[in-house]
Amino acid sequence: MRHVVVGTAGHIDHGKTSLVKALTGTDTDRLPEEKARGITIDLGFAFLEESDGLVIEIVDVPGHERFVKNMLAGAGGIDLALLVVAADEGVMPQTREHLAICQLLRIKAGLVVLTKADMVEPDWIELVRDDVRRAVDATFLAEAPILAVSAKTGDGLAELRATLARLARAVPAKDPDRTARLPIDRVFTVRGFGTVVTGTLGSGRFAVDERIEIYPRGIQSKVRGLQVHGRSVEQAEAGQRTAVNLQGVERAAIERGDVVAPAGTLVPTLLLDGTLELLEEAPRPVKTRDRVRFHAGTQEVMARVLPVGRPELEPGQSCRARFRLEAPVVALPGDRFVVRSYSPIVTIGGGTVLDIAPPRFKRKGPALAEHLELLATGGPAEVLEEHLKQTGAAGARVADLRARTPFGPEQLGRLLGELQQAGRILAVDREWYLHRDASDRLRTQTLGVLEAFHRENPLRAGISREELRSRVGQAQERVFGQLLTTLEAEGLVTSDRDQVRLAAHRIRLSAEQDRVVKGLEADY
Repeated sequence: MRHVVVGTAGHIDHGKTSLVKALTGTDTDRLPEEKARGITIDLGFAFLEESDGLVIEIVDVPGHERFVKNMLAGAGGIDLALLVVAADEGVMPQTREHLAICQLLRIKAGLVVLTKADMVEPDWIELVRDDVRRAVDATFLAEAPILAVSAKTGDGLAELRATLARLARAVPAKDPDRTARLPIDRVFTVRGFGTVVTGTLGSGRFAVDERIEIYPRGIQSKVRGLQVHGRSVEQAEAGQRTAVNLQGVERAAIERGDVVAPAGTLVPTLLLDGTLELLEEAPRPVKTRDRVRFHAGTQEVMARVLPVGRPELEPGQSCRARFRLEAPVVALPGDRFVVRSYSPIVTIGGGTVLDIAPPRFKRKGPALAEHLELLATGGPAEVLEEHLKQTGAAGARVADLRARTPFGPEQLGRLLGELQQAGRILAVDREWYLHRDASDRLRTQTLGVLEAFHRENPLRAGISREELRSRVGQAQERVFGQLLTTLEAEGLVTSDRDQVRLAAHRIRLSAEQDRVVKGLEADY
């Protein structure tokens, strides 16, 4: 069964919620305030089922500019954009902002619906259609269908549903190999069951009784139950709107923006590097240390932005950038994000996460720029090698690489094998890898330390293993142990209990020491 997520977009009061209700029969305005005011404030959800098993999940987002942050919480997981424009008004400010957000999130397909078609003449609809074409030119919707629909009379709904299904079937399947992640967009309590969270499962799978963790809070739990569209299931898969019943977690302990994933698979961060592109409509340049609102998944945190290699970024330009986050964020390389200005609050740009554990390069030096360029443009093997290179003498566990790279377990294992076969990395053991450059440096340092030690202490048989490890830069114990094993196998080093020495080392007395010894021997 295929699941594809469609997100609405568009200006307030352009009929997004009425359109969803006409399509699905579901009124997505669930809050009393939404009913009273007649506007959508928070995210709403509905779905369509096709006869071939295709399920079209619909996320209805608010159109008011005050609730764009809620719109962003729902937009992160969508596959298709349903841009809604009222035929009696045409393109409006939030039409443009929502379109820009979809563009920044790299949504690749969608369509435009001209609602309230029953309220205007056919000639007027054609004028609005031309207006929309100009607005979406040079975006992912440039060649998209533009359909006129009336939620009131039902005209155009059948064509809309058929078009949605056609576009949905063309959406590539989600990657089941990547780490399962569910960005939380709703948290509530069900009597008799406890805390339930919902979100769009962006990748991987969840199963009942699986051990999970709520990030970045570090709360451990277990999947007590799973539901998809109100139906209990044993397993939820990528692309599905999923409700997760959490065992032993209080409602007040978690909130929108948290992420559910298998325990120990993600790493919260306060510092990340990425690409950054400013919209041409951004009101001013972004300067070093400007405070911005950083949106990733359903998360929103404040951050300081630091363009790499330049003091500021002009509207319409792009660069690599570092973000110092004021609260922990959970992300993976390849994730898209949106940036909004601190004040006034408007969408100014977005980008792609490149590194969630960035090395401490000087931001104005060439090393950081070169590192990020490789992560942004390199092939999978090059990207993985670069991540391993930055771990230095410590090397990296496979679990850490999985949490810090854009690769799922199968692809990661395949790439590690390729790099090992090419001699670029070494396997310390089945769960730990080291870059060849780091191994060569450790080897040279270890032999150099032993030579110096023997020169300074010719009468000592060797140096303690722990002292040797500390002198070569506190190499990780597994890495150091594997290095000594290799050097012993090559006949360069000998270990005796806790003592390590060069295999060629022999205790040799100086001429004076030899004279004294011989004198003592003659006396006794």
